[in-house]
Amino acid sequence: MLYQSTRGSGDMLKSAQVIAQGLASDGGLFVPECFPQLTETIIGELALKPYHERAAFITGLFLDDYSEEELGGYTKDAYRTPVFDDPVIAPVRKYDADTHFLELWHGPTCAFKDMALQMLSRLLPAALRKTGDDRGACILVATSGDTGKAALEAFRDVPGTGIMVFYPRDGVSAIQELQMTSQEGGNVCVVAVDGNFDDTQTGVKSIFSDESIRGEADGCGSILSSANSINWGRLVPQIAYYVSAYCELLAAGETRLGNKINFCVPTGNFGNILAAYYAKKIGLPINKLICASNRNDVLTQFFGTGVYDKNRRFYTTASPSMDILVSSNLERLLFEISGKDSGAVSSYMSSLSSAGRYEVSEKTRSELSGVFAGGWCSEEDTLGTIAESLREKGYLIDTHTAVAFKVLQCYREESGDSTPAVVVSTASPYKFCEAVLRALGKPAAGDTSGVKGHGAGDDHCTGNSTCMGVTGSEDKHCAWDNSGVREYGAEVSAALTDALAAASGHPVPAPLAALRHAVPRFTGSVPPSGMPEAVRAFLRAGLQTN
Repeated sequence: MLYQSTRGSGDMLKSAQVIAQGLASDGGLFVPECFPQLTETIIGELALKPYHERAAFITGLFLDDYSEEELGGYTKDAYRTPVFDDPVIAPVRKYDADTHFLELWHGPTCAFKDMALQMLSRLLPAALRKTGDDRGACILVATSGDTGKAALEAFRDVPGTGIMVFYPRDGVSAIQELQMTSQEGGNVCVVAVDGNFDDTQTGVKSIFSDESIRGEADGCGSILSSANSINWGRLVPQIAYYVSAYCELLAAGETRLGNKINFCVPTGNFGNILAAYYAKKIGLPINKLICASNRNDVLTQFFGTGVYDKNRRFYTTASPSMDILVSSNLERLLFEISGKDSGAVSSYMSSLSSAGRYEVSEKTRSELSGVFAGGWCSEEDTLGTIAESLREKGYLIDTHTAVAFKVLQCYREESGDSTPAVVVSTASPYKFCEAVLRALGKPAAGDTSGVKGHGAGDDHCTGNSTCMGVTGSEDKHCAWDNSGVREYGAEVSAALTDALAAASGHPVPAPLAALRHAVPRFTGSVPPSGMPEAVRAFLRAGLQTN
């Protein structure tokens, strides 16, 4: 199978090439030239297999320059206990007769990003070998919280790689930040950015298109690559868990082969729900994909009006992974929905860059409405849904999952669609203790009062940073000016998780319980304009493990 850019220029490439490259040279995203098809017989057979075999089969449909033995080995190594704390890997929990939750947070960082990044950390080094590239990979990540820790953990001390994560300084939860800033490993670096996620993501994208930085990376024996969902190697493993969810329902007798279901997905950068769309395209019986947003409802308005407009107020919410106004993977959907019209996609993206908005044709809008529905959830309803779920069913959910569940409830009421539905649960509630405790009416001692401003105040460094070596002894890590660093750490983490455990009666996941012993290594922040120099310093430091 070959891949092309959503913007039409450049050569057709094989999967190993696109995984190594990450972003197309014209700024577009790689997409497959065609979509293989699942039959009901194949789906029925997959329902009898464990998760790692399902994942190997689905990824093999798209990555045909990786052997069956390679993919089988990667998935068996990635999706196993104790790396995942549930032997099913991605279990489906029954809530009521017509509603299930797909739990994607049983991996090492307690978020759905583990499902893809545990595979990407195996696919990317192999891609470099397959393409004959003897350089190392400098992996750059923009994160709204969960991708950063999952990527750091997946690539920690992986030979031939170095990873640098940028996150919005006041746009993640206290526990998410501690997870990242205390990350172990000799090839990792974490940098806070004084801005929101869109600022952070735009900064990383501009670095990828900066020829001078690419040249400097090459001179340091590295290529720039991405672990965000703009990388096809990150996206294709996500298709597998939608297929697996349907298989779990079949195996449990909760649906019959061929019956359609809905998925409701909490959505920010559009990668997760795009994987569901691709699962539908290869033949998974899906009726409707419901795109759930928080108060940053740019996608809800897009699906309702056909107009994508980022020129609006940005809100910092209790579901920070969805605090996004520029959803990068929507470009891939537009390419498919428009009939692979790269000219139209290029025009949309150019308009978004210059004017902050674009409008799709009526035909494209009609195509979208046949597959997608959109809805958004207020902060009040998010917290109310968490409390309702625990009170009525004893089921504890995080803020992002609560957004999706509430949007599903509203969709059913407004549309009359009674199709059985799966809510995609993307994170452990313990990653967002502050908000979940508020939902339960149980503020904790040490509560940092939400996402924004949880710390020592608004003072921060102004970008005077020096990235020191990242290999070798502990005192040679990426260190930033400590002025204005938020003064919380393991003691806050322990207070929050203990309080939530007491309030909910649910145990703390082991990776998050271990944070009570964590010590931050990476502190301080840079403005968006300081991101390129931070990357240059990281490259000069020498980043690959041996």
